[in-house]
Amino acid sequence: MRTYQHKIFSVGWGGAVKWLIIVNVIVYVFQMSVGENFFYLFSLVPYLVTRKLFLWQFVTYMFLHGGLFHIAMNLFVLWMFGKPIEAAWGTKEFLKYYIICGIGAGIFIFLTSVNSQIPVVGASGAIYGLLVAFAMLYPDSVIYLYFLFPIKAKHFAILIGVIAFLSGISGTKTNIAHFGHLGGLIVGYLYLKFDFIKRIFNSGRLFSSTSKEYKTSVTEERVNEILDKILLTGVESLTSEEKKLMDEYSRLKSFSRN
Repeated sequence: MRTYQHKIFSVGWGGAVKWLIIVNVIVYVFQMSVGENFFYLFSLVPYLVTRKLFLWQFVTYMFLHGGLFHIAMNLFVLWMFGKPIEAAWGTKEFLKYYIICGIGAGIFIFLTSVNSQIPVVGASGAIYGLLVAFAMLYPDSVIYLYFLFPIKAKHFAILIGVIAFLSGISGTKTNIAHFGHLGGLIVGYLYLKFDFIKRIFNSGRLFSSTSKEYKTSVTEERVNEILDKILLTGVESLTSEEKKLMDEYSRLKSFSRN
């Protein structure tokens, strides 16, 4: 989309994005001020999930981080890519998708290291899910790798997926949960594909005569007007009709690209 590509990384906040950043920062500050027991209780430790059924760790681990650089990078990417996705889907759908990707990434980590006693923390799995969502919504948008090298979003998603896979199977001893990253990508992709197919069969709107009328009414000019409104006053200022229009536009755009 012509105008949106230029404004996609402009300053602004989404409802869920804002609160996810706030919660992550609060948890990080609290985490740094308490003992080791808190860390092991709420990080993802596959051994504890297996032996003691600490199932809540599949959710809580994504709100803990291993250091200042770790949380800063994750929250920066959340802010950068989360805003346009939340603008397109709405707060509720965005938050659901984010949590599902985080849990899915945790399950991948668990399945690839069932007896590991090493704690895993971080929102990276959920963040990788956002990257694949962005690539599916806006495949031709340009991302600057390391702020220097331009690459289309769809190619970037493939690149980071390949890197995560190769890093995971190489068995290199690092502090990075590569299979968690890969899990976030895969779960996000499957969720979006399955959800889109489900919408088609449940509503039939994309193949009905009314679909053509709706498509023609969702013009880029109208979408750009809504995006301008989001940048000025935030996602919360959208009417239910505008949120529905953005949701349908993103789904139709994704369908036409795949």
